[in-house]
Amino acid sequence: MRTLRHALVIARKDLAVELRTKESLNAAGAFAVVILMLFSFVFDPFSDEIHEIGGGLLWLVFAFAGSLVFNRSFARELPNDCLDALLSSPLSAASLLVGKAMANFVMLLAMELVSLIIFGIFYGVRWTERPWELALVFVLATWGVSILGSVFGALTVNLRLRELMLPVIIYPLLIPLLIAAIELTRVLLANQPLTPSDLLWGKILIVFDVVFTALALVLADTILVE
Repeated sequence: MRTLRHALVIARKDLAVELRTKESLNAAGAFAVVILMLFSFVFDPFSDEIHEIGGGLLWLVFAFAGSLVFNRSFARELPNDCLDALLSSPLSAASLLVGKAMANFVMLLAMELVSLIIFGIFYGVRWTERPWELALVFVLATWGVSILGSVFGALTVNLRLRELMLPVIIYPLLIPLLIAAIELTRVLLANQPLTPSDLLWGKILIVFDVVFTALALVLADTILVE
């Protein structure tokens, strides 16, 4: 519980800074909106094809936009040795890592909500027909992206080419999660019933979240301190 309380403190601090500067949200949101608008001129928004590719398009946009958020998560702590000060404080490394992931999670969800609204307008997709199931998929998948992105954001924070290295490292690891999220989103956008095979994708999302959250908690000291 102490780790969770400290993580919430870090998350609130990061969100307060982001609301003041809007560095990550502006960059990620602008990227997502521009890509969705551009692809709306490529595909016929009123064809059945959009229901088949919509899930893939959304999650690829979210994954690429997310890297802009993860790059800034730990990089904003480098000036004035703020990261060293946080690591020297009573906060545990696990609470710092999870707190960063929580803040990234909230920012990604905000960006995804805006993107969904743009997607619905430009592609003529009524994503509000299955809102709660779609929200559950987005929460599970976004947490997996957030925790993995935060872990490798911490690992690459001191690299000169971190903006290049972070996407190269995390995207191969995100493949199982992205495939599961794409398949479930595709079914929900098409307003089709979920089959047992679709529910298997949901279990993959849960397993991915549990495994990488546990690894982040166990390896936090190694990632941030050593």
